[in-house]
Amino acid sequence: MSTLTIKDLSVSVLDKVILKGVNMEVKSGEVHAIMGPNGTGKSTLASAIMGHPSYNIDKGEVLLDGINILELDVDERAKAGLFLAMQYPGEVTGVTNSEFMRAALKAKNDGKAMPIFDFVKKYEQAIKELQMNEEMAHRYLNEGFSGGEKKRNEILQLKMLKPKIALLDEIDSGLDIDALKIVGENVSKMVKEDNLGCILITHYERILDYINPTFVHIMVDGKILLTGTRELVKKIEEHGYEWIKDELGIDFEEE
Repeated sequence: MSTLTIKDLSVSVLDKVILKGVNMEVKSGEVHAIMGPNGTGKSTLASAIMGHPSYNIDKGEVLLDGINILELDVDERAKAGLFLAMQYPGEVTGVTNSEFMRAALKAKNDGKAMPIFDFVKKYEQAIKELQMNEEMAHRYLNEGFSGGEKKRNEILQLKMLKPKIALLDEIDSGLDIDALKIVGENVSKMVKEDNLGCILITHYERILDYINPTFVHIMVDGKILLTGTRELVKKIEEHGYEWIKDELGIDFEEE
């Protein structure tokens, strides 16, 4: 059982405060969906937790099983059990997907490489489960990939690395209905079978048809204003975020 605890986290970029005291606790086997207007800090939260150098931690802690990961380098955070599926995965020319994956697994295991037979077997099984083209293994990392292929490739890495806690930043964007179902069901399977803890950042209810949220958080202006269940998502789908202004007596601008 692992726990990611976010305590009073405040984050700024170029002297602009983005996150303003975020609190959250994510345990193994839980899915925490974060929704909210554009520009409200959802992606900033994921990037700051993972250690993006553009984000300054002004206050707070992020603990993974009691260890403050904000004191660790990015690679050390990954080795500790964190994983970020990026909203916009980068392309790397000259490094194939399989080479990248073998290197990542070796780094995770303190320099010990997975036997090639075991690697190929697990990699091919993951490709099959995500219904990806087998040639993906030999293509350069994300180079020339469609948006949907990049997102599936992020989930392929997730399946291979098996982290404790995954930060999934809009993994549903760019996916058609069939791909959305495949990605969602694969993540949901990891939550149930591998006890994966998950922060799922999304704008749309449709991904939650395949990944059932334990909790839904509404983030506005760098703060989590509401926490509830799937019923909260339905209310947003019907009324947008305007009703929050009246219910909580606050005002904000949707970007």
